[in-house]
Amino acid sequence: MRRVTLIPGDGVGPEIVEACCRVIEASGVEIDWEVQKAGAEVMEEYGTPLPTHVLDSIRANRVAMKGPITTPVASGFRSINVALRKELDLYANLRPAKSIEGVRSPYKDIDLVVVRENTEDLYAGIERMVDEDTAESVKLITRKASERICRFAFEYARREGRHKVTAVHKANILKFSDGLFLETARHVARDYPDIEFEDRIVDNMAMQLVQKPHLYDVLVLPNLYGDIISDLCAGLVGGLGVAPSANIGDEIHVFEPVHGSAPKYTGMNKVNPTAQILTGVLMLHFLGEEEAARRIYQATSEVIREGKAVTYDLGGEAKTSEIADAIIA
Repeated sequence: MRRVTLIPGDGVGPEIVEACCRVIEASGVEIDWEVQKAGAEVMEEYGTPLPTHVLDSIRANRVAMKGPITTPVASGFRSINVALRKELDLYANLRPAKSIEGVRSPYKDIDLVVVRENTEDLYAGIERMVDEDTAESVKLITRKASERICRFAFEYARREGRHKVTAVHKANILKFSDGLFLETARHVARDYPDIEFEDRIVDNMAMQLVQKPHLYDVLVLPNLYGDIISDLCAGLVGGLGVAPSANIGDEIHVFEPVHGSAPKYTGMNKVNPTAQILTGVLMLHFLGEEEAARRIYQATSEVIREGKAVTYDLGGEAKTSEIADAIIA
C-alpha cells in the first residue's frame, strides 16, 4: 500500500478532497493517506501556515495531494502553494487542458498542456517597498531553471507522443530576462529534432489561443505567464472547475487543482469536485495505476456528458458529494 500525504486545505478544499478520495478508493487502489493540515487554521498553533512536520511528511512520502488553501490578498502570509514549490523544488507545474464532452464551451477537441516554470520569475518573492509610494519587484530568470523546465517540456512531449513545443515569452521587451529564457529554449530544442519547436510572444499567444487553439500542443512558459495562460486554457475547456495540475520535482510530486478555495461556499456541498478528481487521476498515472486512472477519467467524463449529476457551473443542481456518488456508481 502506497502512503501519500493528504492536505485537505480550507474553504471548499475538504469537501472536494473527500469526494476525490472516495472515488479513488472505489477504484480499488489502496492508499494510506497521511493527513496533514496547513494554512490559516494552523497559524495560531505553529506560528506558520506551513509547519515543518508537513514538509517532512511530503519529503518522506514523496507524493502528496492537496486541496486549495486560501491565500490572503495584499497582506498576511505568503501563498502556501508558492512556498511548497520553493521548499520542495517542485520546478515544473503541469496543467493539462482537455475538452470534456458535456462541459459548456465554444470550443471542442482542445488538448493542450501548459508546462509552467514554478520556482522563480516574479514569484521568487524578491520585492520591497522603496519608499511609501514605490514598490519594487525583481523578475528572476536563470539559465539553470530555464533549461530544466524546457527539457522537462520536451521530455514530456516525447513521452506522451506529442509533436510540438511552443516557448512563450516577452523577449521583445524584456531582452535580458525573457531573452535568456528564449535563448535557453532554443538551445534545448536542438536536442529534440523529433519535436517541432516554435516560440510566441505572450500577448500574441493569448490571442492565438482564443482564435486558433488547435494549432498548439505543449506550451512552456516562465512562472507568471504560465499562471495566466493556464487559466486562459482552462477557460477554453469550461473553466477552473475541470482544471487539474501537478507540481513536479526530481523526487517529489504534489498534486492539486488549479482553482482556489472559494471560501464563500465552505460547507455548502456545492462546488464542482471534477478538478480535484482529475488531479487524482494525474496522481494515479504517476503512481503507475494506469487502469484505475483510465476508469476514473472515463467515468467522470461519462457523468459530465450525461449531465444528470453535475454542479451549478456545469448547468446542473447536483451537490459535490452527488457527483462523486455518480462517478462511483
